[in-house]
Amino acid sequence: MAYTTIDDGSAHFQTAEYTGDGNSGRTVTNSGNSNLQPDWIWIKYLTAGVSHVTYDSSRGATKRLYIDFASTEATQSEGVQSFDSDGFTLGNASASNGNTIPFAAWQWHANGGTTSSNTDGSITSTVQANTDAGISILTYTGTGSAATIGHGLGKAPAWIIVKSRTTSANWTVRHHRTDNNYDFLSLNESNAATANDGAWTQTDPTTSVFSIGTASAVNQSGIGYIAYCFSEIQGFSKFGQYHGNGSSDGSFVYTGFKPAFLLVKSVGARNWILFDSTRDSFNLVDEYVYANQSSAEAQSSTSGYDFLSNGFKARNTYNDGNVNHEKYLFMAFAESPFVTSSGVPNTAR
Repeated sequence: MAYTTIDDGSAHFQTAEYTGDGNSGRTVTNSGNSNLQPDWIWIKYLTAGVSHVTYDSSRGATKRLYIDFASTEATQSEGVQSFDSDGFTLGNASASNGNTIPFAAWQWHANGGTTSSNTDGSITSTVQANTDAGISILTYTGTGSAATIGHGLGKAPAWIIVKSRTTSANWTVRHHRTDNNYDFLSLNESNAATANDGAWTQTDPTTSVFSIGTASAVNQSGIGYIAYCFSEIQGFSKFGQYHGNGSSDGSFVYTGFKPAFLLVKSVGARNWILFDSTRDSFNLVDEYVYANQSSAEAQSSTSGYDFLSNGFKARNTYNDGNVNHEKYLFMAFAESPFVTSSGVPNTAR
């Protein structure tokens, strides 16, 4: 039996905690078991209400987007200046390198910035894909007509995030466990999952393409877009759902790995709440940030999860993670698989 093809999740995803120094040329080096050259970096200033910033190697260093509101792309020479062999280099921008400020950077590896043209869809995309880990980053230009986009994963994506680069449109999210295959969520808002085939058509993604409608957030004529696509990889990533029970003895969710990163969102009008095993190295994992807000990191014993060797368990009684009978969606990546490819079991925290 094949348990996993990825024994070390740090080869494909890592969280870095660092303290800014306010100087251009500041390097952040990852500390995982494997070297990781990041292709998508999501950074949060942890102690104040400063927006999440994100950069990727497809758009290129210094090209900044904000996660928590519908801004346009901007060139920021003092943001992320380079994507390095085991980390990244920063300028002195306060949102990513403020002096003495603690930061978290969540990082995914795609293809080292090497892209290729993909003509699988009716719109040609420019793709870099890590098919081993189910991660691809792609850019495309909208046409205003319903279309398909090649994603390069070789497996149907379970989670897709799209953002207009030049218009103030929301971050549009597709998760394969919503009630309808054309439900959408907005990463920068707390809105409920909404059925609208203007964003995602009523056609499921395939092993080669995903479908988009005519909504301006994903397909305005002549507008450039960035998309991050993820397919499930056994032992490394899981994009699922659970139902809350309103109890501190909450639902257990099997992922098949010890989580390193967990992002949770109700299908109702709730916040996106983000946890990781680097900021919280032992249970209870209760230091969180809201992805849809610029607010500082917070900590509460009523808002956490236990990260286990094979999944996670809700230990909270709060609305954003565990209302009785409410459905929650999640995005999780592994620290290590429950059982390695050679049959060695994982250990609990």
